Amino acid sequence: MATMDEFDHILNWKLKQGSHAFPGRDGGTCINEAAIVAAGFPYQPVRTVETMPDCFSRPICRLAMLLNDEASDEERQQLMLFVTRLACADSAKVEWEREVYITQHLRHRKGFRSRLAVLEGALAVGRQADMPAVADVRSRLDAIQTSAKARTSVADHLKFSKLKDWLVPSF
Repeated sequence: MATMDEFDHILNWKLKQGSHAFPGRDGGTCINEAAIVAAGFPYQPVRTVETMPDCFSRPICRLAMLLNDEASDEERQQLMLFVTRLACADSAKVEWEREVYITQHLRHRKGFRSRLAVLEGALAVGRQADMPAVADVRSRLDAIQTSAKARTSVADHLKFSKLKDWLVPSF
């Protein structure tokens, strides 16, 4: 696992709640949007995990989205450590095992640190993501950031985000 020191250069990337049409110069995306860029894919807003590239684990990305959207601004930044680890899709059986693991460990309402530990545990099940070089991640995130037209990102479809909050079950 990468340490926060290894990600020092991208700490100005700001994870934010919800989906974003395009990040601002502050980075401003959710964890899944940042993970897509870090894995080398073109930027895309993520309104549901089903729209993510196939190499991303749906149960893990769903949990990451939940953590991202429910965390405080300060807590959310701790998710940067996981940005390069979400592209770890495995067989249907392993994905089901991850789903079961997450569901069992989130039965009762838990604080952010406990739910972060559940994410770590779910990531230990099955295939691990191929870790891109830190320099590659840096250049990918920097390219998106420098091409941004706005200073800060704005949530994409605020009404959609609110509707998603009402309809999407929180484990």
